[in-house]
Amino acid sequence: MTAPVSGTSSATDRGVGPLLRAWRERRRVSQLELALRADSSARHISFVETGRSRPSEEMVLRLAEHLDVPVRERNALLLAAGYAPHYPETPLDAPALDAVREGMERLIKGYEPYPALVVDGTYRVLAANRGIAMLLDGVAEHLLAPPLNAIRLTLHPDGLAPRIRNLREWRGHLLEQMERQIALHRSQPLRELYDEVAAYPVPPAAPGDEPEEPVPYFALPMRIEHEGHILSFVSSISTFNTPMDVTVAELAIETLLPADPATVKYLHSLLS
Repeated sequence: MTAPVSGTSSATDRGVGPLLRAWRERRRVSQLELALRADSSARHISFVETGRSRPSEEMVLRLAEHLDVPVRERNALLLAAGYAPHYPETPLDAPALDAVREGMERLIKGYEPYPALVVDGTYRVLAANRGIAMLLDGVAEHLLAPPLNAIRLTLHPDGLAPRIRNLREWRGHLLEQMERQIALHRSQPLRELYDEVAAYPVPPAAPGDEPEEPVPYFALPMRIEHEGHILSFVSSISTFNTPMDVTVAELAIETLLPADPATVKYLHSLLS
């Protein structure tokens, strides 16, 4: 069920050396520092990066681990070095992931009446609870046609954007989050999504949309109108530790925590 988050279709053409060097430079790690971390030598790292030495499969995985390379990209490094991928990419609806899928569904249902959803690496919505469905009231039908995309639903002029009272702040937060992910994953689909949503028109702030004085929240809230009520949420995102599958590595559970007592009261009255 998860869409590819790959920007490395030409990895085997480039060779593993330039790819490893690119990841090392992205992480701002010197050859010597990487060698010390990976129990190797700066000379060997240099030879690998320039193509003078072919790293073993174990060395590719070790370097990738110390460079914090995403799981999908580790497979790309292995392919570029002439080895088979190490990490499977199991469809989310496969029996092997029943426990993962059912566990996430129980988690987001148990979070009700507060909104929660599961997305993949390109923000495709894989599961959502009643709290999310409530927020989507009034969203244009063309945005609700599968596959739903959480970023597109939020920032599109026919989506939630017109009801988000601090749209400029929230939009800036989401775009910065996507920029960080693009830098980490080098994902072409994510880059295309970013370019799309960044180009959406941003309406001028209406009176009352932005508070006159900064509100001392512990995190930036999303303030959204629903049937005449202003609801306030802060977002929390959870991922799996040490995933051994590409699909699982790219799953994220986003929960929207009420940021004020009025939002708590409203949601309980509406969905409990």
